Amino acid sequence: MALLGNLLKGGLKLTVSIQREKNNHAKVQRKTLSKLLAKARYTQFGEKYNFEEILNTAVFDEDNTFYEKYKQFVPIHNYEKIYRDWWHKAHEGEKNICWPGRVKYFALSSGTSEAASKFIPVTKAMTKSFQRTSIRQILSLGRYEELPSDLYEKGFLMIGGSTDLSSIDEGRFQGDVSGINAANIPFWFERYYKPGREIARERDWSRKLEKIVEEAPHWDIGFMAGVPAWLQIIMEKIIERYKLKNIHEIWPNLSVFGHGGVSFEPYRAGFEKLLGRPLIYIDTYLASEGFIAFQNRPHADGMRLVLDNGIFYEFVPFNDKNFTEDGELVSNPQTLMIDQVEEGVDYALLISTCSGAWRYLIGDTIKFANKYRAEITITGRTKHYLSLCGEHLSVENMNKAVELSAEDLGITVKEFTVAGISHDSLFAHQWYIGTDDPVDADMLRDKIDAHLKILNDDYIVERRHALKDVFVTVLPSAAFLGWMAKRGKMGGQNKFPRVLKKNLIDEWEAYLQEQGLQVETVHLK
Repeated sequence: MALLGNLLKGGLKLTVSIQREKNNHAKVQRKTLSKLLAKARYTQFGEKYNFEEILNTAVFDEDNTFYEKYKQFVPIHNYEKIYRDWWHKAHEGEKNICWPGRVKYFALSSGTSEAASKFIPVTKAMTKSFQRTSIRQILSLGRYEELPSDLYEKGFLMIGGSTDLSSIDEGRFQGDVSGINAANIPFWFERYYKPGREIARERDWSRKLEKIVEEAPHWDIGFMAGVPAWLQIIMEKIIERYKLKNIHEIWPNLSVFGHGGVSFEPYRAGFEKLLGRPLIYIDTYLASEGFIAFQNRPHADGMRLVLDNGIFYEFVPFNDKNFTEDGELVSNPQTLMIDQVEEGVDYALLISTCSGAWRYLIGDTIKFANKYRAEITITGRTKHYLSLCGEHLSVENMNKAVELSAEDLGITVKEFTVAGISHDSLFAHQWYIGTDDPVDADMLRDKIDAHLKILNDDYIVERRHALKDVFVTVLPSAAFLGWMAKRGKMGGQNKFPRVLKKNLIDEWEAYLQEQGLQVETVHLK
């Protein structure tokens, strides 16, 4: 196995990775933080916030004194604050701002809630961190006994943003983080990487898709990775072009799908209709700010946090004491290290990284499914939940309700979103469901509402009081894709927002009106 041999030469043997799992998580994280502080102590940020003093006075391995000192000296930052105070200097080309040297790459990210682009620094150290974690993920496939022994010799189809990055100035670039990573893949991996450098450079999603479909018969794909919605579109196009019954007729060795960005469960039914046999699904948590976690064993409870690769984590209990109704973090919230968390509790993530993020609110919420193994699941985003009147509806609740409702009705829901609206003197939820299957809107509405009442105790209480109505609008799935195309968010890591807030509600409804879509809206009282 040439590829596996190259991976092992990189020093990341699976046995080493397994051994690391037995380490004390807090000890590993304290060591990670000490390395980050030591590396950045002479940057502008490190000098302002006394990294040298933190390093000189703290005890690293015995207790959390080190962490308490770090919290005392370094404030929490959201994107707006850290970019306004620090990252804008690095984006303009200054050296040694939040991390040593000049930042060559910036990942463009708008998340899924705001329209304006964010500029996330991607340092050389972070590029290597992405690569190391990606290799660990590939090596973890050795734990899946049912996989063919020659999987490592098959093609790896990775769908992301264009590697034709935009120039900031001489020698510095910006673009989708998946495009940045693809532009920096190791030379020995190129023979396995699909769609290959030429197609990966294509910026136009429609042309990229057409080229992938054209080349598909020439590839022997064993592993796919990307956002589920875009991979599903690719498989549908290939099946349609070559008049296939399923994707395995053209890629018989396809065995693994590494998905991330959104919950896979709402997509599963439609995805599996395109297959000739079952795949192994591996969940990943890769953000513009870092490769945070991945599923590293069969039947895992969640994704294992990467604790020793340039990212230090803090956990903020996601509750009314720490967050406002709009998902904004309060001043001086409670923050915890990994040894202080509990299973089954929602936490917002703060990260400090080798790209110069310091106590940075990434915007995602997680919960520990298995604290001993440091395995987490993503439950949503701090601003992607609904709590108009105390219903505390999470993205996790929404995904599950849609999944169960689609299963009950025998339909495939390809996309959905929900908005909280004022209704008379109280409140309502407005759902938009994207499906190409015939469905009775009243039945779909009743199913979603019923499942949410079971999934969320707060929801059922508020449905009796302030949350008086539920509206459901059924749309063709093309409506969701069209809106993404209009916003320039096709392909790559772009996802349709699960919750529409602020200006996005008006923008979305104006788009539907422009398209003249015949939609069916029903409500429940």
